[in-house]
Amino acid sequence: MAEARVLLRLSGRPRPAGFAQSVCGLLGGGAAGPWPTHCGLRRGQLLLSAEPFPGATARLPLQRPAFCPFAALDRQPAPPGTALPADRDVDLAVAVVLQSSDQAVLLTRRTRTLRVSPNLWVPPGGHVEPGEALLDAGLRELWEESGLQLPPDQFSWVPLGLWESAYPPRLSWGPPRYHHIVLYLLVVSRETQQQLQARIQPNPSEVSAVLWLGPDAAAAVAVSEDGTEAPRQLSQDLPPSVLALELDEGGEARPLALPMSTLLQATPATADGTERVSTGTKFALRLWLQHLGRVTPLPWDTGAPVDPGPAKEERHMDPLPPGQASGKPSA
Repeated sequence: MAEARVLLRLSGRPRPAGFAQSVCGLLGGGAAGPWPTHCGLRRGQLLLSAEPFPGATARLPLQRPAFCPFAALDRQPAPPGTALPADRDVDLAVAVVLQSSDQAVLLTRRTRTLRVSPNLWVPPGGHVEPGEALLDAGLRELWEESGLQLPPDQFSWVPLGLWESAYPPRLSWGPPRYHHIVLYLLVVSRETQQQLQARIQPNPSEVSAVLWLGPDAAAAVAVSEDGTEAPRQLSQDLPPSVLALELDEGGEARPLALPMSTLLQATPATADGTERVSTGTKFALRLWLQHLGRVTPLPWDTGAPVDPGPAKEERHMDPLPPGQASGKPSA
């Protein structure tokens, strides 16, 4: 059996996070999140606890959507015909919130043909490979999806937060087939948006469009998941559209005026392929804005702010201190 990627420290002992149980529910109880969570960042693995423990290297906010299917299954019996995997654990993913030196972040639109989360705007990211350092996993996914390779001395990084992700994201879409903890890493480049964009070569099998989002637009997107299906009305201060680059059938990039209302869409009650920003991405954008000092801190159940970093992966597990990378991402 494969080594568990997400471990929970409960009653003083670590154990794998089972597929069918809500990680947030086990660590945060019935209160509303986000929850300040103590983390051990290891190669290919994440150890989480509600309490401090030896070897913890960061304390990060952990959150889930209000409509998380695992939270719903914790509160009520599973609907008839709902069968969840009994022999699987929670998987681990890393997503890179890439910030340019002029304070814009990169989002990519997943292609319509992907089996999981098609047509969603998300930061570059994906699964952590066995034994892979978490930062290296994020840089590898950034390279595979966007073609960007960051010189080791041209960026700094810090972990932002954790998101409990399910797909399908609602029980009304069907029983969950995937269950992840996503670690969002803020990677701050010394290059401008224009310099980075000049080197982007999107992978057409995964990415259909890219855009750069500034703080003002990101702030509107971050608060748009309010549990309703109708998009909020645009603020007078927001542009009606943002400039993106879309890949045509031949893989060539062309300008796209993406309506701002598309980025403000909430998660619909039924699966319909709506183009929107993922709920976890909205959470990550809020954490990014908090890091910039552009929004007030998120409310914590302890009443105290959570320091998102800096953090390092455990020393005996090949550490990657903030501001340093291990070099070229692995293929």
